[in-house]
Amino acid sequence: MPGEAIATLRRRLAALPARHPERDTLMKSTAQLYAVSRATLYRLLRGDRRPRDTHRSDRGRPRSMPAAEIERWCEIVAAMKVRTTNKKGRHLSTVRTLQLLVEHGVDTPYGFQKLTPGRLTASTINRHLRRLGYDHERMIRQPPAVRFQAETSNALWHFDMSPSDLKHLKAPPWIDPDRHGAPTLMLFSVVDDRSGVAYSEYRCVYGEDVETALRFLFNAMTPKPAAADDGSPFQGIPTAIYLDNGPVAKSAVFKRVMESLGIEVLTHMPAGSDSRRTTARAKGKVKRPFRTVKEAHETLYHFNQPETEAEANQWLARFIATYNRGNHRSEPHSRLDDWLAHLPQNGVQEMCSWDRFCAFAREPERRLVGIDCRLTVAGVTYEVDAEFAGKTVVLWWGLFDQELWVEHGEERRGPFLPIGGPIPLHRYRKHRKSRHEVRADQVGTLAGKLVLPRAALSDENGVLMIGTKPAEVPVRPFRDPDPFRELRFANAIAARRTIADQIRLPLAKLSDDDRAFIDALLARTLARPEILAVVRERFPQGRRRGTA
Repeated sequence: MPGEAIATLRRRLAALPARHPERDTLMKSTAQLYAVSRATLYRLLRGDRRPRDTHRSDRGRPRSMPAAEIERWCEIVAAMKVRTTNKKGRHLSTVRTLQLLVEHGVDTPYGFQKLTPGRLTASTINRHLRRLGYDHERMIRQPPAVRFQAETSNALWHFDMSPSDLKHLKAPPWIDPDRHGAPTLMLFSVVDDRSGVAYSEYRCVYGEDVETALRFLFNAMTPKPAAADDGSPFQGIPTAIYLDNGPVAKSAVFKRVMESLGIEVLTHMPAGSDSRRTTARAKGKVKRPFRTVKEAHETLYHFNQPETEAEANQWLARFIATYNRGNHRSEPHSRLDDWLAHLPQNGVQEMCSWDRFCAFAREPERRLVGIDCRLTVAGVTYEVDAEFAGKTVVLWWGLFDQELWVEHGEERRGPFLPIGGPIPLHRYRKHRKSRHEVRADQVGTLAGKLVLPRAALSDENGVLMIGTKPAEVPVRPFRDPDPFRELRFANAIAARRTIADQIRLPLAKLSDDDRAFIDALLARTLARPEILAVVRERFPQGRRRGTA
């Protein structure tokens, strides 16, 4: 209601007697005109009649020293309190700060400052700290948070894990004898940033395990069975994953797998890296499902507890399906409907198979190969190629399979599978000669054929050496996009070398028909499984020199 209308109403009421009937009519018509109640109208009329505090004419202006100087000392005192604040919130008091400034002073960017004794008191400086906005409460106050939301589904996933309130299962699926006690029942969860759709699983782990986290993410990205309890269409590879700076985010294997899938890994900023702002607040979009599960679902475990991990995940899946059908945080539909309505234009990125996922999850380790071409990894014995015997190589062993790849220099070979025990007596067979051994044999044969004539000693003319020139071995540059060359050969030369190793015969010694067959095969495809299958069919074991 405008102030001019209030003043006009007050003048008209003052002109009427105290109990005149028109006063009530005037109040009623004015209240209807401005759509306010009579109580509000009376409150506005009484507003200007309230007593007000009286102050000195110089209120707000310091009298002990100039305003600029008092502001500088307030800034120094506030800075001293901020500098001495610890993680528990304790800091220097105003009295102690003034005592230090009087007795010792402080070095500042604009020179050494020392306070004159008796010039400022604690009450005076505290009053001006509040007036100027330098009080400690406002100095450590958090800046406003900025909320964000992805534009499309699967653009960003929030990934986190939290210990369940149940702590342990009565019958855990496994127990590590080298560790104390049963594994902790951990709640793994991913939440889509746009829609808020969640996918969660229970896992029994000892701490934040990278292998378990990768298994969970694979299950979250793959299509869910139609016969499952949740029946959720939530799937696909996200563009980015946001998680904290825990052991999972710091794992090189996790980063390598995410890079292979084309997922960008985003982590919280380190604590204290952004001035006064708390870089990681435990109030994110993935914490809300955790709290809902623990308050609305796990509290029912006081009546019935799951016996196994599979039963716990079955109950959890039904609850998460109900949660996803709940209301969106801001849109007038459910979370699942929002996820379906904001899918990318070209659809979600399909997840790879489990075999290809296992090929990405490999851990490097530098080891020395024994003279018998064998080495042991996690109690499993492998036998590698003979040319790696006695060399220090880099092993790429899988987290989810038993295949082993060996890397030496720029060359990587595999996969090598576990072998049995020692070879029985009277069944010993030599290792197939490697390229280095073949070259060494050629050099040894050439050394036996060399002849040094007497002219080297008697200064007579003659031929110094006779013999054959060593065979030239073609060198192929390493240009394989597949890190382990399991799907396709890098080029036709690599395929020919593998075929020669497979049939144990140089390709130049094959018949014309066999060479033409190999040329046609390599012109049609470079797929490794297809080529090896066709070569084994055409050249069965025992066939030599291109004839049956």
